[in-house]
Amino acid sequence: MKLLLDTCVIYPTVMREMLLGASRVVGWYPLWSKQILEEWARAARKIGATGEMQARAEIALLRAAWPKSEISWLPSLEARLWLPDINDRHVLAAAIAGSADLLITLNARDFPRETLFEEGLDRLDPDALLLKAYNSHPGRVARVANEILLEMRRSSGKEWEICDLFKKARLPRFAKVISESTV
Repeated sequence: MKLLLDTCVIYPTVMREMLLGASRVVGWYPLWSKQILEEWARAARKIGATGEMQARAEIALLRAAWPKSEISWLPSLEARLWLPDINDRHVLAAAIAGSADLLITLNARDFPRETLFEEGLDRLDPDALLLKAYNSHPGRVARVANEILLEMRRSSGKEWEICDLFKKARLPRFAKVISESTV
């Protein structure tokens, strides 16, 4: 299954790492565009002087790990699309051009299901997607979550609990399930 990852689910580190780790485990293929990655880099400026540089380094690693995931399209595709926010048309264009099955986003309001259905797509929030991954491969997804937990403890110097980490990452239902499985 091909998943177009919107900027809002790629930019947060824990969410991105969990989505990519689950994709590897389940066999999903993540997609994005140059525009989506550029939005991530620009958004990272908000965290300080080195935010954009760090994002660009992470983007380079992402491109190296998933070399066929970056989608491009002809301008005519984007021009024919309608969404409530004109600035989101590039996301829908990437999903269509990449033959994505699902658009993974936190912005449901900006991607009306009727519009997506017309293009042969549906959307899902990352929390629901990760629950699906866990339900199909519980042990392997739990290992990915634990690896992320250990890395976040190491890199932040904070003794995160798994439930708190994934709740902070805006994955509350996944946090509950994963914390119950690791008790």
